[in-house]
Amino acid sequence: MNKSIAIIPVTALVLGCAQNTAMEQALTADNYVSRVWCPDNWDGTYKNPVLNADYSDPDVCAVGDDYYLTASSFNCIPGLPILHSKDLVNWEIIGHGLQKLYPEEVFDKPQHGRGVWAPSIRYHDGLFYIYWGDPDFGIFVVTAKDPAGEWTAPHCVLAGKGMIDTCPLWDDDGRCYLVNGWANSRAGINSVLTVRELSADGMTAIGQPRLAFDGWQENHTAEGPKFYKKDGWYWIFCPAGGVKTGWQLAMRSRNVYGPYEARNVMDQGNTAVNGPHQGGWVHTPQGEDWFLHFNDRYAYGRVVFLQPMTWKDGWPVIGEDPDGDGTGQPVMSFRKPKSGSKTRVNPMEDDEFDGPAGLQWQWHANFDQLYGMATADGVYRMYNYDLPSDNLWDAPNLLLQKLPAGEFTATAKMKVASKCEGEYGGLVMMGQDYQALVAERKGDGFEIQLRTCKGAERGNSAATVCLASLEPTAVDPIPGYSPAIYMEFYVRMKVKDGKCLFSWSLDGQEFNAASEEPFTMKEGRWIGAKMGFVSEARNRTSGKGWLDADWFRVTE
Repeated sequence: MNKSIAIIPVTALVLGCAQNTAMEQALTADNYVSRVWCPDNWDGTYKNPVLNADYSDPDVCAVGDDYYLTASSFNCIPGLPILHSKDLVNWEIIGHGLQKLYPEEVFDKPQHGRGVWAPSIRYHDGLFYIYWGDPDFGIFVVTAKDPAGEWTAPHCVLAGKGMIDTCPLWDDDGRCYLVNGWANSRAGINSVLTVRELSADGMTAIGQPRLAFDGWQENHTAEGPKFYKKDGWYWIFCPAGGVKTGWQLAMRSRNVYGPYEARNVMDQGNTAVNGPHQGGWVHTPQGEDWFLHFNDRYAYGRVVFLQPMTWKDGWPVIGEDPDGDGTGQPVMSFRKPKSGSKTRVNPMEDDEFDGPAGLQWQWHANFDQLYGMATADGVYRMYNYDLPSDNLWDAPNLLLQKLPAGEFTATAKMKVASKCEGEYGGLVMMGQDYQALVAERKGDGFEIQLRTCKGAERGNSAATVCLASLEPTAVDPIPGYSPAIYMEFYVRMKVKDGKCLFSWSLDGQEFNAASEEPFTMKEGRWIGAKMGFVSEARNRTSGKGWLDADWFRVTE
């Protein structure tokens, strides 16, 4: 199969970065520089967001001169993305901490917005830990010696409902404590933080929860706490005020259980960055303090900002503080953190599918081996899933990745194979509203269709528009059965200002617009909209058809 790549001018490789004609970075999996967003300005400064994708509720830890970040993954699998950086600006995906959600009988089907909420990542005594709260099942932890390697299966630290947003702290005497928030939807309480003791290995709750902070009035929606200790003070960093409109608190106490004195240390201020909060404080080997947090971009999800952090009168100030009142506001550009790293790297977006699917891809439920598998001829095969409804909200086998920038073009080459009517495959922009451009078998040929669903989470069916009726690219007779027919085509989506415009092509050169008006994207349940491949069937009467994904490329 011919998978040649057009020569890309060097200037295209640095789109989104300051222009640097000396820059000749190769697009490889080990050193990938995005063509649509790069936060490194190449002049010793960076621009926000440092992760222009939906890594919501980020947390970070430092181990030597390496930094590791994880984020909420909810029902998406593999979950708990692990990102690595040498300078807090250039990040790459190195693995996942979670390969399966439990109970399996629950998460083998899409459970939008459930699963992994606001994890924390820590390094203690030679071991990496990630804790999270599942609002329906309890507090869980996974561990690993190598964050890019294999993580243990989830271990339940404490079963129960409503406990979310967990973070451990190992004290100077070796005792371990855990802070967590509470989900009103399950527990009937919120804006409350509790602290309890765990066993020294962090695996078992041995103490009852103690109320450490109640933000119900001045600091409603207090959640997402992160636990630290500095100079004899116990610190809890905690967002309040809600996802889109909130602010960042820092709280301190001489006693691990409180009471905690709280201050607002960052809010929107005079910036356009709404609700800047919830993230992780990191102290670098060079003695600097930095804070990574999210900013909600609606359909694009919650992207990650990096802020400088200084201290004033014993309290942190996050971002810049132009009026000197001790409450910072976000910076959009700043000098990079001190480090010896010269690495330029961004999370991977492209995939040539010359092996297993890249680390950027996730499913909407626990993985089944028929959802996707690498092939010997350099494509990724996705067998049809028997979808009971005409609504992709119910499909577990969507192969999706996060949106990488506010403006970009994604193009994919694929082949759809069908053994009976009702089988289809293509690309989708997925959210609570979604749109997909697919090829579906009709009789002895295919229809190119644009499928649009408004209110997918409410069970609404997709409206289908036929764009073209086409003869198959090839026919494979099967004695005694309906022949398998094939169609090779290209699908493109152009994304800008929260809208997506699909087009399709048979030769990869001339593209036909799927509609006159672009589709308005909408976020999913607690996640941003995602893009990727779909391979489904309705009322199948023969063996499974499939979609072979040849390549997926993101350009300006």
